[in-house]
Amino acid sequence: MENNLNLQLIAYKTIVRKEVLRFSRIWKQTLIPPVITNILYFIIFGNLIGERIGEIEKFSYTDFIFPGLLLMSVITHSYTNTVSSLYISKYHRYIEELLVSPIQNYTILAGFITGGVIRGLSVGIVVILAAQFFVNFTVYNILLMLTVITLSSTLFSMCGFLNGLFANDWDDINVIPTFIMTPLTYLGGIFFSISMLPGIWQDLALINPILYLINALRYSMLGITDVSVTFSFLIIISFNIIVASFCLYFLNIGKGLRT
Repeated sequence: MENNLNLQLIAYKTIVRKEVLRFSRIWKQTLIPPVITNILYFIIFGNLIGERIGEIEKFSYTDFIFPGLLLMSVITHSYTNTVSSLYISKYHRYIEELLVSPIQNYTILAGFITGGVIRGLSVGIVVILAAQFFVNFTVYNILLMLTVITLSSTLFSMCGFLNGLFANDWDDINVIPTFIMTPLTYLGGIFFSISMLPGIWQDLALINPILYLINALRYSMLGITDVSVTFSFLIIISFNIIVASFCLYFLNIGKGLRT
């Protein structure tokens, strides 16, 4: 029993190390672009448009949109890291070496997901550092902030893992980010408070799960939210459990991995 646990731990560390080295070696492509993108958001939306919008709940518009922009960067890169890594391992067929080894499926999943989370958190750190020149960085509850970011990063890393399992070519790994993640993220309250929307649109906005992630992070940083923080956490945790179950199920049956 102890030997098996040691084996799983060594395998987990090896997968995580491989994942971290993969994106850190090309840091100019993985860490710099989100910084540039967010700087443009701060300049265009924060400074130029924000001056006309004014304050939202006693916060400048730039400060108000920052939690959403931070979360968008974290979840996007967590997702991208996992889906691209898994697809590459399928494409070059070295995923088969993991499948025939005595490594458990939950270890494989945990290794890939941890790599995605580390990249997401790394992107979050560099975005926060760059934002110091544009926003008054405040943290209302640092433990809550770290928890929300970690859980959100984990959730979208697992979503990337699912997409990687089903992807048959490079085009398939861009379907969910383009047609699902991007629209839901932009409509999730990054640039506005749902209290600014007319009645029926507020009700429709509440269907968007990313709305709860953004508001949970905004509350942890600014102390304001459009929805219940407790309910937001229930949404985040529930989706993590559901998606993790799907990942393990499809990994166990070899979906997209065995021919």
